Amino acid sequence: MTANALLQIILYFVVLLALAKPLGAWMARVYEGKSLFGLDRILGPVERLTYRLCGVRAGEEMDWKGYAFALLLFSVVSLIVLYLQQRVQQWLPLNPQQLGAVTPDSSFNTAASFTTNTNWQGYGGESTMSYLTQMAGLAVHNFGSAAAGMAVLVAFIRGLARRNAKTIGNFWVDLTRTHLYILLPLALVLALVLVSQGMVQTFSSYKTVPLVEATHDAGGKPVTEQVLAVGPVASQIAIKQLGTNGGGYYNVNSAHPFENPTPLSNFFEVLSILLIPAALCYTFGRMVGDTRQGWAVLAAMTLILLPLLALCYSAEQRGNPALDRLGVDQQSSASQPGGNMEGKEVRYGITNSTLWAATTTAASNGSVNSMHDSYTPLGGLVPLFLMQFSETIFGGVGSGLYGMLIFVIVAVFIAGLMVGRTPEYLGKKIESYEIKMASLVVLIMPLIVLLFTAIAVVVPPGLKGLANPGAHGFSEILYAFTSMGNNNGSAFAGLSANTPFYNVTGGIAMLFSRFWLAIPTLAIAGSLAKKKLVPAGPGTLPTHAPLFVVLLIGTVVLVGALTFFPALALGPIVEHLQMLAGGN
Repeated sequence: MTANALLQIILYFVVLLALAKPLGAWMARVYEGKSLFGLDRILGPVERLTYRLCGVRAGEEMDWKGYAFALLLFSVVSLIVLYLQQRVQQWLPLNPQQLGAVTPDSSFNTAASFTTNTNWQGYGGESTMSYLTQMAGLAVHNFGSAAAGMAVLVAFIRGLARRNAKTIGNFWVDLTRTHLYILLPLALVLALVLVSQGMVQTFSSYKTVPLVEATHDAGGKPVTEQVLAVGPVASQIAIKQLGTNGGGYYNVNSAHPFENPTPLSNFFEVLSILLIPAALCYTFGRMVGDTRQGWAVLAAMTLILLPLLALCYSAEQRGNPALDRLGVDQQSSASQPGGNMEGKEVRYGITNSTLWAATTTAASNGSVNSMHDSYTPLGGLVPLFLMQFSETIFGGVGSGLYGMLIFVIVAVFIAGLMVGRTPEYLGKKIESYEIKMASLVVLIMPLIVLLFTAIAVVVPPGLKGLANPGAHGFSEILYAFTSMGNNNGSAFAGLSANTPFYNVTGGIAMLFSRFWLAIPTLAIAGSLAKKKLVPAGPGTLPTHAPLFVVLLIGTVVLVGALTFFPALALGPIVEHLQMLAGGN
């Protein structure tokens, strides 16, 4: 690793971890209903008006079943509204390019995708979605799906923190406060920063400009002009990153210069991917009354991410041995970045491309500033493997931390089996009900990913979308369902996934992976909230100590590795061996 690369990565994590505590403390105050240093006086009337208009009794809390029903109701209505909006967008305003209706299967896939915080995109945004659909449909869902995930996390934290309680909060209150006091202020600030860097934000129609140098199309006809797609970009990009949504305004996402104009915009965008997931770890510690617990979880996440980031960087910087055999110089120098630059922006190079690839797949964000399909086999394995950690290594806002806390419960249970005593976490006994629900959370995602991958590699509609044969083609399908099954949204772009088969199966995978994990999580929260506090004794496992961090890492890695290793061996691992041998 070059000194420049090491410096950039260190700077990134130093800034990220420095911001985690103040933002985490702020979010804890939001969810605990404490004073927000004047912001609550400004936005309080808006909050109360929202409750009155929606008929919400803010003082009434819900049990876990009521909370889950509210989550599902909100999500189903959101999905239907976005589906209908796409189907009739040709008749709606703010459509200067007169774009037509989106097809039924693509509309379903996109509605499921944005409702579940996945933001998988089988379409080209600038050629498919009107300004109104992008802004009042997709961007609004970026807020709503992120807030829903954070609300489930807060309910789970309350289940851990409360004792002898029947309720875990009010979903509508948590949803509203997340919007007003966290996501909207952060998105406004980030959007202004991005606009200052030259990111587009306008309602003007697309611009036609003359080319600097005329060319010819495939038919030999002269081409002298180019159409520049513009629109309300910055407002959508800000929340796509902060909410770990990832859905870009443009087809090539943040590799597009209008969506990511400068190195500074690139830094702020990639920083915002992990910002809220990291800060929520501190929020968790504050709300359960022991910040050491939050730091321990954050340490486990970071210690898993760093070596995988190093592997991705080294694989890409090392380049392709086939080019070495041809005498191509792939060494980094003052005149060239070296390594494998295929599919990467020269403006950002290998360091910022691999940093983004690792963080976006660790955080279930899915946005890209380079094409993962063009990575070397081991370089592409890293984002694929990070997604297969069950959306726990930072993960989505809210969903990542509650996924990791489920693994904490599993790790505590394993530790209890080792010493022959009933496991405890934060003074709550972990019993058979919690382990059954945790098993559902751990097992559902691999079942969905591997089942749909197996179907796609044997049926003609699944194979029809492949652009590459052999191991890489298998990796493209595995990556697609891993991405959709973990609510990530990134892709190996060699797979043509905008087909009825992938749109329907992908939509089903995204819905199952979101809600079949959230509901058992809420069930655990409801069960834990009812339990009394058990005083710590000599045999109590300290869950903030380095030993437990190692145990937690081992639990997460072993479950991920043992589940997906056979599939990885058929894809990127065998492709790497073929590359070393000079085969196809």
